[in-house]
Amino acid sequence: MKILILCTGNSCRSQMAHGFLQSFDPSLTVRSAGTEASGHLNPKAVEVMKEIGIDISHHTSDSVDLYLGEEWDYVITVCGGANEACPAFTGKVKHRLHMGFDDPSHAVGTPEFIQGEYIRIRNGIREGFWKFYNEQIKQAQ
Repeated sequence: MKILILCTGNSCRSQMAHGFLQSFDPSLTVRSAGTEASGHLNPKAVEVMKEIGIDISHHTSDSVDLYLGEEWDYVITVCGGANEACPAFTGKVKHRLHMGFDDPSHAVGTPEFIQGEYIRIRNGIREGFWKFYNEQIKQAQ
């Protein structure tokens, strides 16, 4: 089972989703990429994932161009920008899904509020992708 998760910068939301799916089932081939990959991971995303025992610090922020020619079982966009400008894949894609999440890197306010936004988004991603995993992936295996 091959799953590609797309976002704009590939530094935060798609990286968290990637980490969760891989933690749910290490046998899955999961990749994440961005339509405008930033080239680095968001340190707060790495931090809030580590808080719950998932280390994404070794992930890389990759351009979607690396994956255009491959075949995917699922291509999942996790933000509005990537969904609207979703690249045309030359390879076979069985299922395209959109699961939108706010971008916590845009949060402004006190450090506590910003930290809370990262945790809120992380928990929403975990919940959404756990449901996806149980209803789509486990059923197909």
